[in-house]
Amino acid sequence: MLRLFPGQPEEVAVAGAYLSHRLHELGSEASPFVYASFVSSLDGRIALRDPATGESRLPAGLVSDTDFRLFLELQAQADCLITHGGYLRDLAAGRLDDVLQVGMQKAANGLARWRADNGLPPQPVVVVASASLEFPMPDSLARHGQRVFIATGAAAPPERVAHWRAAGYEVLIAGAGQSVEGAALLRELDMRGLRSLYLLAGPRMLDTMLRDGRLSRLYLTTAHRLLGGESFHSMLAGSELGKAGRLRLGALHYDSGTLDGTGQFFAHFEPWAHGPEL
Repeated sequence: MLRLFPGQPEEVAVAGAYLSHRLHELGSEASPFVYASFVSSLDGRIALRDPATGESRLPAGLVSDTDFRLFLELQAQADCLITHGGYLRDLAAGRLDDVLQVGMQKAANGLARWRADNGLPPQPVVVVASASLEFPMPDSLARHGQRVFIATGAAAPPERVAHWRAAGYEVLIAGAGQSVEGAALLRELDMRGLRSLYLLAGPRMLDTMLRDGRLSRLYLTTAHRLLGGESFHSMLAGSELGKAGRLRLGALHYDSGTLDGTGQFFAHFEPWAHGPEL
């Protein structure tokens, strides 16, 4: 793929492109490094929703081997993966693949060894964020010996909190209402020594991390196509972010190697903490 920014344009290999960011080294006790990634169409769709069933799906037009490899490289650098109950429900229903372990996919060639060589445990910790606490726990987490936390708000259903605690899981209260709040969740995870946190939890978690000023970096793949559709998901669905949504470009790459030839951009952004007032 072609690096367009920063510096002069230059061809770079896909394999290792995101590993070179050394995300696992950027967090500290005072400030965990929190990063998220999304793949989007040019018209801002990250998923389409079936109006009849309410089920969401990732359109084939947003899927590419290059994006998946780079996703796995981001996953490999995490102390902790933060997912949500909706993903676990979709996983149990067979609508999504299990991406909660490093090195399990064919495209993950070398990533398990990379973790070992860089002093990381074989698999990351997993945090499940949920307001309802209604989800199935996948067997793969216990099979791979992963530590699991369940995060929810103080107003979560007490019987569901008791259910998960009785099942042996540590439930973190990370928010004043039912939903998880970014700053409160990071305080809990920081106390447990987790420094590199990869958000797989979708728009709601991205929103709270931005509003609480806790997002360190956003990775965005933009597929060069328009999807349309009247019912869809985008990266954010809440009220206006204002200054909390200001980002600055860290890098931009272009890949023309997708199967249908339309191409895609790979970019990452960081909060523009010291930019001019708007």
